[in-house]
Amino acid sequence: MSEDGTPVTLYIYDLSKGLAPAISPFLIGEVVEGIWHTSIVIYGKEHFFGSDGISICDPGGTVLGEPQRTVDLGVTYIPRAVFDDYLEGLRSSTFKGDQYKLLKHNCNNFSNELSQFLVGQKIPQYILDLPEHILAKLSGFFRLSS
Repeated sequence: MSEDGTPVTLYIYDLSKGLAPAISPFLIGEVVEGIWHTSIVIYGKEHFFGSDGISICDPGGTVLGEPQRTVDLGVTYIPRAVFDDYLEGLRSSTFKGDQYKLLKHNCNNFSNELSQFLVGQKIPQYILDLPEHILAKLSGFFRLSS
């Protein structure tokens, strides 16, 4: 790590591959820009959470390919060894694979956890709010239709 810190980047992927704006009006009655999957890139590696637990790969090396966009979250002064220990603690507690829940405890919650630890700020709120927003829209729809 340099005296200037280590950059922390949020990678944002659209799981719908661009289809969300076209199909979301029919499903929930409004346009949704994307179905977001996020990861954190730090120390030359991409870190993400899924049903297999915490995974690490080269940046852009997931099955999703290149991210739709990236957001520079800032820099961290946390030493790599401390980060590695923190990540290992998460891997054996809060972010085990069997704890993955698509709408409640997912990749975005993991990215948010790492961002807060590394740079002291949350990832963009629109990403964190999307699952609850969609659930609220769907529950309203089903209540109206019954």
